[in-house]
Amino acid sequence: MQYDPRKHSTWEISESAEKGMPSPNEWAERLGLEADELITMGRLSKLDFLKLFNRIEKRPDGQYIEITATTPTPLGEGKSTTAVGLIQGLGKRGKSAGGALRQPSGGPTMNVKGSAAGGGASMLIPLTEFSLGLTGDINDIMNAHNLAMVALTARMQHERNYPDEQLERLSGMPRLQVDPTRVEMGWVMDFCAQSLRNIVIGLGGRTDGFTMPSKFAIAVSSECMAILAMARDLADLRDRLNQITVAFDRSGKPVTTGDLEVGGAMTAWMRNTINPTLLSTTEYQPCLVHAGPFANIALGHSSIISDRLGLKLWDYHVTESGFAADIGFEKFWNVKCPASGLSPKVSVLTTTIRSLKMHGGGPKVAPGVPLPDAYTRENLELLEKGLPNLIHHLGIIRQSGMNPVVCINSFVTDTAAEIQMVRAAAEAAGARCALSEHWLRGGEGALELADAVIDACADKVDLKPLYPASMKLRDRVDRIARKVYGADGVSWSPEAEAKAKKLEQDPAFDNFATMMVKTHLSLSHQPGWKGVPKGWTLPIRDVLIYTGARFLCPCAGDISLMPGTGSNPAFRKIDVDPNTGKVTGLA
Repeated sequence: MQYDPRKHSTWEISESAEKGMPSPNEWAERLGLEADELITMGRLSKLDFLKLFNRIEKRPDGQYIEITATTPTPLGEGKSTTAVGLIQGLGKRGKSAGGALRQPSGGPTMNVKGSAAGGGASMLIPLTEFSLGLTGDINDIMNAHNLAMVALTARMQHERNYPDEQLERLSGMPRLQVDPTRVEMGWVMDFCAQSLRNIVIGLGGRTDGFTMPSKFAIAVSSECMAILAMARDLADLRDRLNQITVAFDRSGKPVTTGDLEVGGAMTAWMRNTINPTLLSTTEYQPCLVHAGPFANIALGHSSIISDRLGLKLWDYHVTESGFAADIGFEKFWNVKCPASGLSPKVSVLTTTIRSLKMHGGGPKVAPGVPLPDAYTRENLELLEKGLPNLIHHLGIIRQSGMNPVVCINSFVTDTAAEIQMVRAAAEAAGARCALSEHWLRGGEGALELADAVIDACADKVDLKPLYPASMKLRDRVDRIARKVYGADGVSWSPEAEAKAKKLEQDPAFDNFATMMVKTHLSLSHQPGWKGVPKGWTLPIRDVLIYTGARFLCPCAGDISLMPGTGSNPAFRKIDVDPNTGKVTGLA
């Protein structure tokens, strides 16, 4: 079937492309895998990371390419689609190319955002498996996380019910003296369930648990997911899972998964999650799908493991960072690259005419609501006013020493004059710029982008961090706010500053990454401040501590780890054909 994204839905395009998808045996032959390095699971396969990497780790790395974006509208500007399209375009140029993307959460898939498989002629297949649980990693993460909560709440119940001597005789563990007002963890599930944000558990009698307030978060926000994205191997995963702070005792000392003696069992649940899943583009290039961390409080990228593998398996490896360059790229640059030791060559800055018009003062953009005419008709005045947002993000990338390539992710409503205006602005700022029509035409539509990236890979890159590893937390935050966001400085609440000072004085936190938390809808902390805001100060109200992932997360504004389901969710359109068993309606 010859598909046209303007006439066919996402799931119809996927169904057509899946007819030619390589089988596990064909993938093994194409990638040079040995029989025991491919773990087949139906028509999907995982790569056995430990076996495969041990065999190929001496190979030279391919070219490492990162995909980021300008500040998006709430609809997103197509980073995943661009990543897949670039892989396809490189393939059309005869290059050995593949990539690594995040696993989608069931929450957004069943809500508004969709499955994050890409779109149009540039997506990952098979779509149903990709969108509905894949090979079980998120389920394993949920089980590991919730097991830690089972261990904690059971311990609290038994410490209340048994005297010291009897408790130690029964359990062999000392009394932990957990402070019920300082329980840090909650429970997780992989849906957007706002009704579970604040709950009370342990109602009933003395055998029904410990009565206290609790909470649910979405599964991908779990520290277990953040750890999977950062871990280098199984030993590192186990070490980190054993260091998660679940609560504090009555003297203020952390109570960890190691104290509860549950870290080993959590690793047992997650032992298979270190193996990336192998998927295909609609043009049959390989792409690893691994980890799906919440981009606000965590890395927001696919895993270090998948990048380490991809760089050994193909000559051009494409990965994506969550949100725009002020958040996702900043974390790629200052957190992921130092942790992985990998050296990127190019950052592709994805932008759209739509998003730049919004930053020029265009009307509100909202999911589920038709776009105003300003975004579907030529409006050069709005577009020109929004160009500073593009230029600012180019400046962020340049500070790293990397080469930016601007990708104009083409929409069918874009006009030649609008495209030329963006191209001229990018080139005047000294960046390569390519128009890409991958959504409409797949790899053929991404040839200009592929050529620009190949050209940029030949440039010398001098990657330099934004701040030295020895810099203290508050100084790091100030530098990020000024150099990346464009703020005039930082203001700390008294509580946040006191916590930051204490963390700076404790050598145990010296090697923790700084993982900024703020809205992705603006360069500032205010979602409604579009373009490039001037004359503002970044407020920090708290610092979250993740001892297993080894993150310190300064928070600029409130953050909810459990999104809500909207009034017109995607699950209303999803169904199963009773005659074939095929899932329809996925987007």
